[in-house]
Amino acid sequence: MQLARAARIILVGAPGVGKGTQAERLMKRFPQLSAISSGDLLRDNVKNRTPLGINAESTMKAGRLVPDSMILRLITNELTVRGWLKTPNSQTPLTINSSTGTASATAETTPDPFITSRISHQTTPIETSDDPNASFILDGFPRTAAQAAQLDQLIPINLVVNLCTPTSVIVDRISSRWVHAPSGRVYNTTFNPPKVEGKDDITGEPLTKRSDDNPETWKARLKKFEETSLPLLDHYDKKGVLWTVEGNSSDEISPQLFEEFGRRFA
Repeated sequence: MQLARAARIILVGAPGVGKGTQAERLMKRFPQLSAISSGDLLRDNVKNRTPLGINAESTMKAGRLVPDSMILRLITNELTVRGWLKTPNSQTPLTINSSTGTASATAETTPDPFITSRISHQTTPIETSDDPNASFILDGFPRTAAQAAQLDQLIPINLVVNLCTPTSVIVDRISSRWVHAPSGRVYNTTFNPPKVEGKDDITGEPLTKRSDDNPETWKARLKKFEETSLPLLDHYDKKGVLWTVEGNSSDEISPQLFEEFGRRFA
């Protein structure tokens, strides 16, 4: 199905609710959608030795968390490279300027001046493309209301989907999960069982349980998620872009999501 305007969306949901499944299904149903993952961008920049990647790697090796400003710069850089974001007096995306991997930007040991200046001085707005091909699902950021407020000043998100599945259903789903560790293939004895019990379909190798796939661990994770996500959801609710969908399974949620997404953007 073709889109009529750009969709800039975020999927919010508890661990185990199926955000990855819904994202894959959305992109298959609406091929103009792309996935923008802050985690993937970080790993790619570190691997490719870009200035941002070098700075991020130095930060992580020093035992510090990568600052929000750096994650925002990764995201804005990616969207600018794709031509989906235009800034006044647009800065050239950061690149490596020599074969030795020397960065063309100063290490970000202090807040990113580009990000902080954009947030503090909204003189000329950043232009976002409304081309349907500039549609994306942003994954991994923001996780807090404070991060969302910073993102608002740079990229206008126009739909936040709150995926809701009862805790009891998620815990049962996780308890039934088995994995093939070498490949990452995931099975579930309830709705996606292996062809042979306890064996990977492709290799025939034994399946294992993840060490943290137990009810106690997951109940604690879900409680923590609820505490941190409520302010984030409230932030987007006040902006009028929050939409909540409920279901006990991905198959229950997907049709509702497709219908709402199509109504808004197709």
